[in-house]
Amino acid sequence: MNAAAYTHSTEALAPVVIARGLRKAYKNKVALDNTEFQIPAGRIVGLIGPNGAGKTTALKAMLGLIPFDGELSVLGRDPRTERDELMRDICFIADVAVLPRWIRVQDAIEFVAGVHPRFDRARCERFLTGTQLKPKMKVREMSKGMIVQLHLALVMAIDAKILVLDEPTLGLDILYRKQFYQRLLEDYFDEQKTIIITTHQVEEVEHILTDVMFIRDGKIVLDTEMESLGTRYTEVLVSADRIDAARALKPVDERALPFGKTVMLFDGASPDQLEALGESRTPGLADLFVATMKGTYA
Repeated sequence: MNAAAYTHSTEALAPVVIARGLRKAYKNKVALDNTEFQIPAGRIVGLIGPNGAGKTTALKAMLGLIPFDGELSVLGRDPRTERDELMRDICFIADVAVLPRWIRVQDAIEFVAGVHPRFDRARCERFLTGTQLKPKMKVREMSKGMIVQLHLALVMAIDAKILVLDEPTLGLDILYRKQFYQRLLEDYFDEQKTIIITTHQVEEVEHILTDVMFIRDGKIVLDTEMESLGTRYTEVLVSADRIDAARALKPVDERALPFGKTVMLFDGASPDQLEALGESRTPGLADLFVATMKGTYA
């Protein structure tokens, strides 16, 4: 199921995150450079960028984990001064492979129940029903897939308004990465929740996102709904005899293929003009990401 199918009337709702002039500098690098964005309520938003682009720094600012300059409102609160209240409505998960190897299933449940007021123990136990996970089983005895199941049960039992996932599937093979995201979509997401995912594995999250933001050098360089990508961007397979005509329409990217063919990416070009150039299609998110980052990252 594609998350774009979830079309909610969120226009009347205030955004859950509003950032204006967000800036964070470390000793040798500006991680956020007057960054501005808004995140609507009831959406699944991908914050996507290469390593070092500012993804994790932006999340840490939202969670009140770092000082920063500029304006930032999360659920109507300033993370710098109202973090305790804010964290009652937020669940943060980073890297599903980081559970301590010594911890037992029952201990993990007890810990989350003790630190998050919106944790529903009964709901967690229902998610664990049908798995091979037993209360006294330790993480070191689990396969990666079982660790994913435990993480999913813990996360989906928290009734948070915002779920923040920072590179949540590092270290997992593709089967368990897909399982993680699909369960998240089918068993957790609804119009009362907003999910923010940071990742550089674009293809893995494309099918569940409703919105996407590309970040580069601490700035948001693309911010759009997934549904609008098909009307805004077009890839065209251009033959050698039409290269000059295609370039006259100022493609935002091009890449060479065998046998004299070239794929060009256009932003907002007229469909009638593009039709004369060759076969066209809507680009995948990964192709759009590469084109956006080209020339800045190796």
